This record gives sequence, C-alpha cells and structure tokens, in this order.
Amino acid sequence: MARKKSLVPTYDQFIKPVIQALISLGGSGSNEEINNKVYEIVGLSDEILQIPHGKEETKTEVEYRLYWTRTYLKKAGLIDNSERGIWSLTMPDTDIDNVDPSEVVKIVRMQLAKESEKADKTKSAGGSVEKLIEPSDNEIEWKQRLLSTLYEISPSSFERLSQRILRESGFVQVEVTGKAGDGGIDGKGIVRVGGFLSFHVIFQCKRYKYSIGPNLIRDFRGAMQGRADKGLFITTGSFTREAMKEATRDGAPPIDLVDGELLCDKLKELKLGVVTKQIENVEIDDSWFKKV
Repeated sequence: MARKKSLVPTYDQFIKPVIQALISLGGSGSNEEINNKVYEIVGLSDEILQIPHGKEETKTEVEYRLYWTRTYLKKAGLIDNSERGIWSLTMPDTDIDNVDPSEVVKIVRMQLAKESEKADKTKSAGGSVEKLIEPSDNEIEWKQRLLSTLYEISPSSFERLSQRILRESGFVQVEVTGKAGDGGIDGKGIVRVGGFLSFHVIFQCKRYKYSIGPNLIRDFRGAMQGRADKGLFITTGSFTREAMKEATRDGAPPIDLVDGELLCDKLKELKLGVVTKQIENVEIDDSWFKKV
C-alpha cells in the first residue's frame, strides 16, 4: 500500500494544477469540479485515483492530498472558500507562472509556526487554548466517523434517511418504493423549481464503501426509462470517473450523483444527525494586567 501511495503526487505538486483548474473553471468551483479538472490536467489513471487513504476507504489518497493543497493555498491567500463550499481565486488575474509551490509551502509553515508560538504563550499564561488542527484534517475526521456510522445502519434505514434528506431539501411526495425486481429503484419524488416547474425524480441509494462503476449507472438508467425526468444516485461510497461520464452521457436521461463526501456535507447543512459546536477560545491580555 505504501508503494502505491508513492505514485500519488504530493500536496505541493498539486498546487499549480489546482490553480490551473480554477482558472479553467472561470475562477471558482466546487471540490468535485476542481478535483475532476485536476485529474485531467495531471493525467491521473483510474488505478491511482482509487488508492484509499486509510483502511475505512472513505477518502482516496488523491482526495486527501488535494484537501491539504487547498488548505495551503487558502492560508497563503491565493484562494478562498464560501460557506457553501465553493472555492475561488482571490485574484482573478492570477498568473500560474508566478506561483512558486515551494514559496507557498514556506509562507504557510511560517504562519503555522507563529500560530503555534502564540498558542504556547497563551497556554503558559493560564489561558484556554484550542488545539491547532488543519481544517482538512478536522473535516476528514468527522466525515469518516459519520460514514462509519452510516455503514452500521440497515439498508431500509438508509432508504428512509435518503427520503428525509430529499424532503428537507425541498422535494415533495417523496416515497420509498424499493422492492425486489424493480431495477434498483428505491424511491421517487417531485422537485419544484421557482414554484412553477416540477420534475419527477427517481432515486437509488447504496450503502457501499467501495466505488460505483458505470454498469450500475447504466442499469439504473434502464430502470428509470419513461418513469421520471431525472435520476438521483446516492451512495456512501464514491463514483469512478467512468461512472461520472456515464451519468452525464449525451443523449441519455441525466443522472445526478451524490457520493459519500457530498452526502456528509448535506447532512451537516441540514443538521440531520450532525451538530456543529462553537469552541470558546480564551486569551489572556498580559499588557492589561501590567497597567493595573
């Protein structure tokens, strides 16, 4: 496994490709859009893209390192992200030739050293110090724990959870209809756009740990033919690049894909089983006491 991971570019080697991806996307993009564009730019094979980061296989090694890349670029002030998880270039006219990956790493490490020094001083003064954790590490940790929890629930519970997510997201008449011989269709619903347009959606949900290939997407599309305007495939796992291409193939009914990462983000956004707590950070102003 260690030898396989050595084939994956390091986070600093992804710095220029990530910026190049954002430039080609018009200056902004979601994690999925950026990652897919980086895969094209670097020319990563499916074999490398499927190398898991850990035993749980909830995150691939490439995705993990791209998290670190975005974290470093954000700390260096080259990119930023919104509350909705969209990343953007801080300077639209960023010139890729002027970006030095080694300089980015140097700047960020200096920032981390200063933050660590400040935290040590606060701690020695008796203040409460929040542990310095990279955002990417923290995000990966809670998503892994959430996915591990989802793996433990029954298939029927996962279907009901998918139903709840769709209802909370604005779908109406959402029903779980999964039964043997139904081509993998687990439910259906209607989504309204702007109060005027409505689309009938059929969904399938798979509580998988591994990646879903194009065959399952084709089977699902065959089952939904003539029964809905769109298809929605929800999984705790991930989708291969071929599966993603199949889902958006020209001339075929479109299928939207929700992988484990997006599923975690949606549960957090809707506050379904995920609670976000604010941590109090107490700092001591030594200069104030010297003036007493």
